[in-house]
Amino acid sequence: MQIVKDRKFLTSLQSTLEFIAKDSLHQALLFNSELNEKMNSLEFMPFKFRKSLYHADANIRDLIYKGYCIPYLVEDEKIVILNIFKSNQER
Repeated sequence: MQIVKDRKFLTSLQSTLEFIAKDSLHQALLFNSELNEKMNSLEFMPFKFRKSLYHADANIRDLIYKGYCIPYLVEDEKIVILNIFKSNQER
């Protein structure tokens, strides 16, 4: 399966990394690296995370990482990473 990052995700990720980098550039880089590892693991088990609390579609899942929710859509031959936001914020 191919992993595709939606434009909204990329924009939100950039804002998130900038926010983390205000305290520590190292932590922002580590966050990005570890998040990429988690997202790449979806290729082998796309349904391993819970059904999304924010969408009715069963093919949309919520990857939770360090208090952030990363919803993604599982399609036939690809996984689309939709967004990233703090888990306590409804999007």
